[in-house]
Amino acid sequence: MKLYYTRHGQSKWNLERRLCGRIDIELTEKGLEQARELAKKASGLGLDLIISSPLKRARDTAEEVSKSCGAPVITDDRLLEMNYGIFEGTDFYGEEFRKVNNQIAMRFPNGESRLDAACRVYGFLDEIKVKYADKTVLLVAHGGISKLVNAYFEDMTNDEFFNYILPNCELKEYNA
Repeated sequence: MKLYYTRHGQSKWNLERRLCGRIDIELTEKGLEQARELAKKASGLGLDLIISSPLKRARDTAEEVSKSCGAPVITDDRLLEMNYGIFEGTDFYGEEFRKVNNQIAMRFPNGESRLDAACRVYGFLDEIKVKYADKTVLLVAHGGISKLVNAYFEDMTNDEFFNYILPNCELKEYNA
């Protein structure tokens, strides 16, 4: 399996440095343009399938790529962004959020922990590696999920994990 991963285009809350989480925020005009640029890059990859988070910012990014390359888009809830609970919509650099954010096993109040999210994302990756073993697949999801996908394929220290963020619409290739 050849696997590519991308983060959705810029949303208004990305621009404002607010945690989007599960809140269904739309792309900005710049985000749509980023998705169109990504579509140009992806058109020569020979994609067989695009699997997207069901959140609108990811789905709209995936649809732009699909228009360019003709690969169908399916959604999977396991690619939903982390559930940041009470911190969704707050400042990404807020002091209370930062205290919980660096604790891998601690659940965000009314949300999930990084371990919770890793369980669903790793199970998803294990499944698609078998199901689509002979395919070229693009995953379109979120910044928080990009950390987990990267850690699935690459050894990372805690600092590397917590500091890793895939820029909007950047394409990352993994050998699955």
